[in-house]
Amino acid sequence: MSSPGPGVLLVHDQRTARFELAPDHPFKPVRMELTRSLLEHAGVLAPSEVVPPADFEEAELLTVHDPEYMADVAALSRGETVARARQRGLGTADNPVFRGMHELVSLVCAGTATAMELVATGKAHRAVNLGGGLHHALRDRASGFCIYNDLAVAIRRAVDRHGLRVAYVDLDAHHGDGVQWLLYEDPNVLKVSLHESGHYLFPGTGHPYETGKGAGRGLSVNVPLEPFTEDASYLEAFDVVVPTALRAFKPDVILLQAGADPHRYDPLADLSLTLTGMRAAYDRVVALSDELTGGRIVATGGGGYDPYRTVPRAWAQLWSALTGRELPAELPGAWQAQWRSRLPEAPIPDRWTDGPSDFKPHPKREQVARRNRVVAGRTAEALQAIWRDTGLVSEVTSS
Repeated sequence: MSSPGPGVLLVHDQRTARFELAPDHPFKPVRMELTRSLLEHAGVLAPSEVVPPADFEEAELLTVHDPEYMADVAALSRGETVARARQRGLGTADNPVFRGMHELVSLVCAGTATAMELVATGKAHRAVNLGGGLHHALRDRASGFCIYNDLAVAIRRAVDRHGLRVAYVDLDAHHGDGVQWLLYEDPNVLKVSLHESGHYLFPGTGHPYETGKGAGRGLSVNVPLEPFTEDASYLEAFDVVVPTALRAFKPDVILLQAGADPHRYDPLADLSLTLTGMRAAYDRVVALSDELTGGRIVATGGGGYDPYRTVPRAWAQLWSALTGRELPAELPGAWQAQWRSRLPEAPIPDRWTDGPSDFKPHPKREQVARRNRVVAGRTAEALQAIWRDTGLVSEVTSS
C-alpha cells in the first residue's frame, strides 16, 4: 500500500457550497459536503488535514482565459446585462447565470491552484480539491457546467512557476475537452482522457486522432469507450494505453480528474462501471505516481450526477487510495442518519461499495469489450509511432 510521506491534504472551503447553477440543475454542490462529512465519520480525515484555498491573484486566470470573457462573466455576476452572454455559453440551460458566479468559480480555481502549490513545493505529498475538475471551460466560453478551467490554471502554475512536467489523467465519463484544447500545443503537459465516445456523449470530442499539435504533437491521448462499458473492459483499455503514455512522458506530477460519472447509476452518461472498478482505476493511477513521480498527485472531483448515492462513496474510495487508509467495514451509521434527516427524499446509501456481481451484465458486454479493445490497441500503436517520430522515446514498451 502506498505511503504518501509528508501527507495528503484536502483543500476545502464551505463557500463553494453556494456554487449552485440553479436549484433544479444536476450539478449539486452538496456532494462535496456529503463526501467530506463521510470521510470524517469514517475516521479517515482529520480536521488538521483540511486546509482553505490560499490567496489567489485573479490575473492567474488570464494564463488560460480571455480577458474580455472574464469581464463578461464578472459583469453577469453583478447582475448586469451582457448582449453576447449566450455566445459565451452563459445564460443557457447548462450554464445559467447566477449572482457571484465569478467569485465562486474563482474560489474553485484557487482551490486547485492551492492543491498544486502544496504538492509542487513539497508541503504535501498529495492534495485534493473535490470542488475542482471543471474540465470543459474554454478560453472564451463556458461549457458543460464549467465557467473557468481550474485544471488548466493549476497546470499553468505547475509548468510556468515551478518548471514541472504534468501528466493530466482524466477519468470523467465526458471528454476533458477544455484542458485538451487550452494545452494542445504544450510540450510540458501530457493529456490523457478515458471517456464515453464523443459519437454518443457531450462534448462530442476526444477522438483518437486528436493527438496534439506543434510541440504538443503526440501529447493528447484519447481513449473513447463504448456506452455500457463495464469494469473489466474499462481497466483493460486503461492498461493498454495509460501506463505506456505516462512512462514515455516521465512526468514530475500527475493531475487526476476523478469525475464520478462513469458509474452505472449516473444519469448523464452511459458507462457502466461499479465503485469496485473505479477504485481499481484510482489504485492504478496511484501506483503509476509511485513509480514515476515519487508519488506526487493532485486530484480533483469533476462530474458526478448521482450526488447522494454514488459521488460520496466514489470520492471516499479516491481518498482511501491516495492516503493508503482503509475504509471501515461498515458505512458509518451516524453519517447515514445525519443526511437522511437533512435530505429525507435522497437515496442515501447503506454500504460502502458495489461490484460487478451486484448488477446483471449488459447483453452486449462482449461486443462492447471487443470494440474497446480495438480502439485502445489502435490508439496505443498510433501514439507510439508519433512518439518515435518526434523523439519522445526511442522505443516504447507497453505494460
